Amino acid sequence: MSASIIDGKAVAAALRGRIAERVAALPFTPGLRVVRVGEDPASGVYVRNKDRAAQQAGLDSATIQLPAETSEAALLGLVRQLNDDPAVDGILVQLPLPPQVDPAKVLAAINPAKDVDGFHAVNAGLLASGQKGLVPCTPKGVMHLLKAAQVTVAGARAVVVGRSNIVGKPMAALLLAADATVTVAHSRTRDLASECRRAEILVAAVGRPEMVRGDWIAEDAVVIDVGINRLPNGGLVGDVEFAPARERAAAITPVPGGVGPMTIACLLENTVEAAIARRG
Repeated sequence: MSASIIDGKAVAAALRGRIAERVAALPFTPGLRVVRVGEDPASGVYVRNKDRAAQQAGLDSATIQLPAETSEAALLGLVRQLNDDPAVDGILVQLPLPPQVDPAKVLAAINPAKDVDGFHAVNAGLLASGQKGLVPCTPKGVMHLLKAAQVTVAGARAVVVGRSNIVGKPMAALLLAADATVTVAHSRTRDLASECRRAEILVAAVGRPEMVRGDWIAEDAVVIDVGINRLPNGGLVGDVEFAPARERAAAITPVPGGVGPMTIACLLENTVEAAIARRG
């Protein structure tokens, strides 16, 4: 029996609708600024989708486009201006950045209260210590999907494949906060297949096409595939071998149309939360 599909597009649309209602009730308009350096095609599509979703939700959103040769000093100066701008509640610097710019310096320069990507060390520390802060959008979106699919997280054995600061580590922290028993695995884990087969909830975020094979999935597991990988033929696949995994799992996210739409919706949610926290 095939797994049910967790429809990220539908869940994201519902979340964006709730955000729009929340924004309409506020006495101010939350402001989001996205900074893009250069013309990376993939990030260009993503930024346009962010702008469209933000405007539909009623946010004051704009993208600041800078040339690829922009210096690190100039970019840091812009970040400082946005930090000081009272109309701006959320700042997102689109990655990747050109080689002359150190992304760690740029992300560290963003005011943590406006860090709607949730990447600043202050927000990472708040999440790790169980305190309230801005949470990275993709892991936050995964938690929304699990809730929408009525997955019982408390007490479940969860395995996160991937240990990045953007997805893997914050994902583990969120699952742990929701009372799951969490294992963080990665490409160098001994017998990764056996670790995956133990999972009642499996989150794959390793960035390798179909690395998690279908027979690594436990019967009736819930599979969240964060990966999105473009093949030489132009097709898109996730980090999980979808068709055989679907035959074993109870529920699974597709690629595309699973986690991806949630990332943008949670960016909007973070911007609204940042605005309310900052402006009262």
